[in-house]
Amino acid sequence: MGTLVLAVASIAGMTLLLPVHIAGQQPTGTELDSKVKAFLEQRKGTWHDLNVPESDGQLLHDLIVKHKFTRALEIGTSTGHSGIWIAWALAKTGGRLTTVELDPGRHRTALANFKEAGVASYIDARLGDAHDIVPALPGPFDFVFSDADKEWYTQYAQAVWPKVARGGCFTAHNVAGRVSRGIAEFLAYMKALPDATTTVDTSSSAGVSISCKR
Repeated sequence: MGTLVLAVASIAGMTLLLPVHIAGQQPTGTELDSKVKAFLEQRKGTWHDLNVPESDGQLLHDLIVKHKFTRALEIGTSTGHSGIWIAWALAKTGGRLTTVELDPGRHRTALANFKEAGVASYIDARLGDAHDIVPALPGPFDFVFSDADKEWYTQYAQAVWPKVARGGCFTAHNVAGRVSRGIAEFLAYMKALPDATTTVDTSSSAGVSISCKR
């Protein structure tokens, strides 16, 4: 059901306030919280297609809310689990997420999930090769989440870190345990940055690195 607002109209010299229904507006506040929670509960345990576990989604959400980040980038949408957590947090801070996915099928599924979860209006979901799209994004960003091809993590960081605002954080997934090729080089690169403080959260077995700009 659309939202009721008042519009000003003039008829025969008289100023009138007329009710107007605006359809399709996204829920906000407690209404959005309820919608997202219900969606995530319904899908709990089903996010198997290159998505983060719930604990890591919660970690990203809490990090954004704590620091009041508003300008977010996600590299690797998959079918939208992490994007929903990020966008949910951004709805609370007044922010917006740009997320990039290479696979058309996962991209379509993510769009449907964003809409069903109620967070679509907070997301600019782009389909294409992150190798090309990410370096071309103007920034600035205060939050970045990298969860695409692991061997390219260092290149993503090289492209984005100069666009990360002071106090902002670059996070990356799957950096603990049996790490993929390229992760060791990525972590070494981030830890060597003179203006970064890097830690690794191991709330899940996957691990999330958190590099914040001083």
